[in-house]
Amino acid sequence: MIARPAGLTRPAEPAFGLALALVILGPLLGPGHLLVRDAVSTPRSYLTDSALGLSDAAARAVPQDAALAVASTVVDGGVVVKVVLLLALWAAGWGAARMVAVLLPTVTLPARLLASTVTLWNPYVAERLLQGHWSLLTGYAALPWIVVAVVAIRRSTPGVLVWCPLVFALAAAGLTPTGAVMASLLALLLLATPGGRSRRGVRVLVGALIAAGVSAPWLAATALSGAGAQGADPAGVAAFAARAEPGLATVGSLAGLGGIWNADAVPGSRTSLWALIATAVLLTLVACGLPALWRRRRNPMLVVLAALAAVAVVLPAVGATGWGLTVAEWAVVHVPGFGLLRDAQKWVALAVPFYALAAAVGVGVLAAFGRRVFTPDRADAGPPRAAAGVAIAVVLLSLPDLAWGVGGALRPVHYPDSWQQVAAVLDGADGDVAVLPAGTFRRFPYSGSAPVLDPAPRMLPLDVPQTGELLVVGARDSDVAGEGGRAAEIEELLEKGGAPEDLAARGVGWVLVEHGTPGEPGDTHLLDALEPAFTDEHLTLYRVPGDVAPQDYSSTHRATLVAAHLLWALLLAGGALGCVVGAVRRRVRPDQS
Repeated sequence: MIARPAGLTRPAEPAFGLALALVILGPLLGPGHLLVRDAVSTPRSYLTDSALGLSDAAARAVPQDAALAVASTVVDGGVVVKVVLLLALWAAGWGAARMVAVLLPTVTLPARLLASTVTLWNPYVAERLLQGHWSLLTGYAALPWIVVAVVAIRRSTPGVLVWCPLVFALAAAGLTPTGAVMASLLALLLLATPGGRSRRGVRVLVGALIAAGVSAPWLAATALSGAGAQGADPAGVAAFAARAEPGLATVGSLAGLGGIWNADAVPGSRTSLWALIATAVLLTLVACGLPALWRRRRNPMLVVLAALAAVAVVLPAVGATGWGLTVAEWAVVHVPGFGLLRDAQKWVALAVPFYALAAAVGVGVLAAFGRRVFTPDRADAGPPRAAAGVAIAVVLLSLPDLAWGVGGALRPVHYPDSWQQVAAVLDGADGDVAVLPAGTFRRFPYSGSAPVLDPAPRMLPLDVPQTGELLVVGARDSDVAGEGGRAAEIEELLEKGGAPEDLAARGVGWVLVEHGTPGEPGDTHLLDALEPAFTDEHLTLYRVPGDVAPQDYSSTHRATLVAAHLLWALLLAGGALGCVVGAVRRRVRPDQS
């Protein structure tokens, strides 16, 4: 019989996490769609070949795009994205409290709520929201739940149901390749630690099979497209390296859970010396908890989490040095799949579980210090509820502009009706859609001041070839080449001129011109030779005359990718169902929990 940690089912834990999530997202939850930098939600998206990962571009949004395409046939895609984001932040906060309760069962409820605050209210969450990495935050949210799930596996007798929480957490993290890698790494390291009632080798083998299953969509897409084998542009290494914030070296920024490569995707408080104060607050809480966690070092899981936190901070910092950049530039060219690691700061998420645990026990040290200073005549050592409350308030104040949509930067946008009208024209048509101006990013009057990914690939029912080329603006101005070879040929035709037959030979049946965004309008002679199909102040759609060469992808490749996506979906649904069944069984037979 396994005793349940005290307070495991307290409603205060999920309620507190939900409250923080609502305060963070604020105005974004109103009507409209998320459209900021890398985040693009649309009323409806489509299960195109590109959504499955069947293209020559890197599989960066697999299985995310396919999942949204399926879900948006039932519910508006903007609602789906906002619900997933809200659930992710809620799960991150609640999961941190549960993780502390499981690993440190003597810690009080206020201290567990402090762990929730540290996990949710930090620069990593703020910066990833501003960068538009909503789906990466599902992987971030899964981390504490993976710890909880592995503890249950290690403490329980073997059985199918005991694995379901880990399956669900890994599958949820697998919405993006980065999330899958991050979550799988954490799970396998914890499963491999010695001890527990189950055999370590069996645990690791089962965990590896689950990790492979949830990663199947992007692994299959990468293998079939060849994008991983051809290597990434080495210019992306320096462009996406971690960045030092005011008053902090790179390692200090990373230790404070900040330092994203894009200096524009940071809350205002992190652009001044306030970043130094906020980092000092966080690291003080963590440092105060280190002695208490050191005394518990016989628990191998705590040791693994501590080591992982150190590596997650140090390696990205080393990667931003001169020789670190040199090594990484060689690796992205010669090591298949290494380009996945180029945004080094995102891996700092792996330090957060340890930070949350350290803060939860560290508040007791601060409480004891406060009693010695302010009430030296009192010998009682009651629970540090007041100290935890003060610590929560200080953490919140250290990043005040995370509240209400990261200082109002996250607000829903409203697409003009032009997009739905163009989608209706293209519904059931043949050929791909080429877009002008060329490039991956846009800045529309209705999308705000930040550049945004072109919504066309997700908004339209036909494939939109994209090069994946990125223009990184800031201290490290750089053009980072993408992998889309055919898309680059199409862009060159549109910009430098050609005949409609040249477009048709490359599978292009339509050309969409997006107005109101910076960029070259394309070759006017070529556009004049096309047939107008729709036009208004926002969009103009042309049809390419003649027979369009079909893009005949292998039926075997398509079937493989569909099977990989179905495997991921089955693991997600099966893990969720198993969690529900397990919860019901524990409620009916609490002596077996």
